[in-house]
Amino acid sequence: MSTSLNLSASDDSNLSDIHPERLQELSHRSVKVGIIIVLGVMITLGNVAVLMVITSSVAGWSRNSRYFLLSLTAADSAFGLLVMPLNLWVSLLKDYTEGPDALCHVVAFCNATVYSTCMYTLATISLERYIAVFYPLQYSSLLTRKRTLLLIAFAWCFPPLILSPISFPDGIIEVHFSTASLVCNPSYSTNAGYSLSLTCFIFFPCSIVMTYANLRVWCAAKRQRLQLRKYDGARRSRHNVASRVLVPMMAAYYTCWTPCMAAMIYNAVSGSSAPEWIEFVVVWLPTSNGFLNCIFYFWINRSFRRKFRLVLQKIALSLCPELADTLGCCSVSKTQFVSGILDNNNSVHERSSSVSSTCTLLSLA
Repeated sequence: MSTSLNLSASDDSNLSDIHPERLQELSHRSVKVGIIIVLGVMITLGNVAVLMVITSSVAGWSRNSRYFLLSLTAADSAFGLLVMPLNLWVSLLKDYTEGPDALCHVVAFCNATVYSTCMYTLATISLERYIAVFYPLQYSSLLTRKRTLLLIAFAWCFPPLILSPISFPDGIIEVHFSTASLVCNPSYSTNAGYSLSLTCFIFFPCSIVMTYANLRVWCAAKRQRLQLRKYDGARRSRHNVASRVLVPMMAAYYTCWTPCMAAMIYNAVSGSSAPEWIEFVVVWLPTSNGFLNCIFYFWINRSFRRKFRLVLQKIALSLCPELADTLGCCSVSKTQFVSGILDNNNSVHERSSSVSSTCTLLSLA
């Protein structure tokens, strides 16, 4: 009896020895881990659904468009399949009292590479859309299959090349694990010049290309819509698709990426970090762009939604025909379903156009 009382007393003393700040840190950490897991699941499921559709042809989508969008889907999927698991794994294994180590350098290199590849991929998609709209007759000669693959290869190979110093434990870039954001980050305050050069070679060039290309496409769509208003009923029957797609897309891009770049520049210039929750939000906010891209680049498009329903119907028929009939998943006629499946291999429907630009302008016409 006395032994049990002594054990309980020792347990109470151990609990009382824990500092209140440490308890608060553990509670905040559990909330952050939950947010990261939910965001990772959303990104993964959204991009898996996209991958199911764009691996086959979609009416109105050219081969080059699918190549660029497959690259974007792969980059966005890396957020949920690579960046988040690696950083959560480090947060569980790493001793907070230790300094920088080789594992943190590898994880920081993967983080920076995926982030940069996503931005470069978005810039290449905007460039492809710009060429499709303003040079439709020269599209096939300007963007050949070889040049398309070279642009995609550049978006994936150039970031690891310029970010390679982060991966060396004994290199010029110091890396530490941030308990505020649960991420392995380079020490931008001790490497201010390198941090500023990264923003000059990655964020600003990609942002300039995206802004210029999408602004020109939006202006062209607006001029076309104003011309269509001369006809009776054009104002009532046509929606402003350009504003509905391009404006939210660019707003989401700058909302997700600008705070992170601004915090990195602030840390490099001032030498001080942002408050705990602000740092957590600005560091993980760019990953949410991986889920928003699924909405702006895919789900808004009618051809994508139609093809996604056909894919679900095909899966339902192959897995459980009786359940598909019960749930009414096969409401379309057999002729329509078969014709939709045949469209997968029908190259006649493939046009030399981008997903957002041509669908936007043609829908206005």
